[in-house]
Amino acid sequence: MLFCIWCGKVQNVSLRDRKRARTRQALVAAATELFESRGYDETTIADIASAAEIGTRTFFSYFPSKEDLLFPEVDLRVHAAVDAIAVRGPADGPAEVLLRALRKVGEDSDDLAGRLAALRLHLVRTVPAVRGRGLQLQLDAQREIARHLAAAFPDQIDEVGAAALTGAFVGAVMGALQVLLEDLDPSTDPAAVQQAVQVAVGVALTPWFRTGPPPAD
Repeated sequence: MLFCIWCGKVQNVSLRDRKRARTRQALVAAATELFESRGYDETTIADIASAAEIGTRTFFSYFPSKEDLLFPEVDLRVHAAVDAIAVRGPADGPAEVLLRALRKVGEDSDDLAGRLAALRLHLVRTVPAVRGRGLQLQLDAQREIARHLAAAFPDQIDEVGAAALTGAFVGAVMGALQVLLEDLDPSTDPAAVQQAVQVAVGVALTPWFRTGPPPAD
């Protein structure tokens, strides 16, 4: 049994699914270690697969490319935003649900604020292939979230406005992380980073809030 963080329900998860999740996490952990110790270009998919104790061909049933190892939770963040939109309350506006999704992501994972996040930022800055893949994933995510926002709030925001708000939201997150993750101290609590991101994004989205930014938890 497993509690689904996106739908709030207990779901049956097969042994096969649990094994796949563990292998996927092992690949991300192995890649993080190797990228840090050897360098991104010097690390091959075969190196990562071997460190995770799987075959090279099997790797591609988990990730389509080496770059994707650095963005393992993009889909989960999109799901968090879509779920926050779906369960919105009557007093919520588009900005409120986006900030709630960000808070949920921070509670469930340190992907945006921990060791992998700092490594990802460094490689986005220095490796064109990583930067290109990250931009593609970001644009795809923004488009999906904006589509759901426009459909959920037709009386408040149109497609153009939804795209602008989503872009502002993602830009605020990324802008805050660029500063917070610069020379990140390994002892820094990811929760503290996530909290600082939430505060910064709340300030950035102030014009869109119905009654001002919600207080930080």
